[in-house]
Order: sequence, then C-alpha cells, then structure tokens
Amino acid sequence: MNKVECFGYQVYSDDLSNIKLFGNKATIINTISPNSYGIATKDSKFKESLKGSDILVLDGVYFALGSILLKGQNIKKNQGPDVFKYFMKYYNDNNGKVFFLGSTNKVLKNIQERAYHDYPNLSIEYFSPPFKSEFCIEDNKEMIKKINSFCPNIVFVGMTCPKQEKWAYEYGKSLKTEIVCSIGAVFNWYSGDQKEIHPYWWKFRLAWLKRTMDRPEILKRYPNIGIFFFHLFLSLLGIKRYENAI
Repeated sequence: MNKVECFGYQVYSDDLSNIKLFGNKATIINTISPNSYGIATKDSKFKESLKGSDILVLDGVYFALGSILLKGQNIKKNQGPDVFKYFMKYYNDNNGKVFFLGSTNKVLKNIQERAYHDYPNLSIEYFSPPFKSEFCIEDNKEMIKKINSFCPNIVFVGMTCPKQEKWAYEYGKSLKTEIVCSIGAVFNWYSGDQKEIHPYWWKFRLAWLKRTMDRPEILKRYPNIGIFFFHLFLSLLGIKRYENAI
C-alpha cells in the first residue's frame, strides 16, 4: 500500500481496491483534513486516533498541500463519499452486510430506504446512539452489542469529528466486522437531510466553499483550519518543521 507522510501522518495514496484487510480484526479507516489536523494539535486523544488508524485517507484536497509544497508529492484523493460509494458497491456485489452508527433515526431510516434501492443485495441495520458529548460505559456496550449481533462486513460511523474517529479507534477492534469507517457528513448527504454537493464543486476543488455557503456554521471550523495553514507557512519558511510532530 502506498502511503505519503504529511506533517507526521501517514496518508493512504492508492486505489481503494488495494486496501488489504486484516481478516481477524477490523481495519480502521479515518479521514484527515486541515480541520482535523488543527483539532488534533489541541486534542491528544484525537491525534492518537488519527495516527493509530490502519488507513488514513485524504478528506478534501488541501491537507495534501503540505506534501506537495514541502516534498513535491501529491496524495490521492479518497474522500468520505468516495470511500462510502466504493465499499457500498463492493459489498453489494458480494451480498454483504452494512451497519450505520450515528445520527438520528430519521436520517438512518432514510439511508436504509435509499440504500435498498441503490444497493439491493445489501443487508442493512443501524443504530442511533444518545446525543451527548461523551458516552458512558453502558452506551458503548449497547453499541458494540448491536453491531456484533448483526456481524456486518463494514460499520460506517457518523458522529461528527472528532467524536467518530475516537470511538472507531477505541472500540473498533472489539467489533465483529471487517472495516470500521468514519464518514461524518456522508450520512446527511446520502439520506437527503442535506443537499448533496454537485460534482462540479468537487471537480474544481471548491466543495469546501459550497459546504460553507450551505452551512455557515462551518465557519466555526476556520480557526482550526488556520492552524494547518499557519504550520504549513512556518514549514515553508524553514522556521519550524512538523513532519514528525506527535
């Protein structure tokens, strides 16, 4: 598997079809972006979750600027929607089982109904955990029990960043599944709860702008995003290097 180091993170830069699964334990797939990088500079547990992922894929394109400008290496774009579509099709072709964890029952039900139409060979279950900043022991036990009783091939986690990545990292290996994948906003797009971004915006690398226009609350992320670009600026000037930051 081809991985590219960027600011201390090993980011997957290959076709999704080349991901090798463990077989005896779940493969943890998370995404990284300027926003998650910024959050991780202030949240050690989140940083550990990202660095401990088996596969860390590029969310958006701008995190790759660090690798392009500092090393001349690009990182293949495998964003949340790409990962979602690839594995949904893969397991549909193999009569697989998919579990969705997170969001509301309404969103999850809409996902299930649409998926039955788009991917008729899939068996699908879901669970909406309590909406709270931290889950208690009983909450986590219930989620693990729900998933393991279904024994899915893949678990998609949509609890927003950084909650979903932390949960996947901490409990993913306890799940009877091949893959645990955090995809966040894809839940809302696929369910129809939020309008999907037109391919035009992705093509011209402006999906971030469209998301901000549709959801102005995303502006709250910009201070974290700014940390990434500030670190990139310092690295380009040779003032400080972050490649091996932990």
